[in-house]
Amino acid sequence: MQIRQAIQDDAEELRKLIESIEGFASLKALPETERQVRVAHHLSLALSSPSHQVFVATDDNGALLGYVAVHYLPYLILAGPEGYVSELFIREEARGAGVGTRLLERVQTEAQARGCQRLALLNMEDRESYVRGFYSKNGWEERSDARNFVFALPRHGDHS
Repeated sequence: MQIRQAIQDDAEELRKLIESIEGFASLKALPETERQVRVAHHLSLALSSPSHQVFVATDDNGALLGYVAVHYLPYLILAGPEGYVSELFIREEARGAGVGTRLLERVQTEAQARGCQRLALLNMEDRESYVRGFYSKNGWEERSDARNFVFALPRHGDHS
């Protein structure tokens, strides 16, 4: 297995992997060409900024096994930035083979090199990774003193 930084040419395989994961109904409801454009565009944005990184895991033949996206956030109150893992997805047939662990290790190495104070992520309680304690088994601690809040913004051009 190889872990490397994503390149723009990975966009189509990343889209297929995302579409193979349970959930993401709003993305899957879009026409295929729109899904292709969206994933390629967002990957392009991530690759164009040093504040974002996307790493892919590939097998010995170059087939995509999984990916992780991390964003480095400069907090004024912390001694160093926080690395926020926004996405970590592994092909179903590759789960349990250490792919996710290797991707997290790469993120940890990169975050340390950038002087990050900590890493954070959000894991939905109904996800397989949460149910089987994937992050806990990899040394991550679930916070008991915080809750996650979201504020949905109206879509551009949607005034309802």
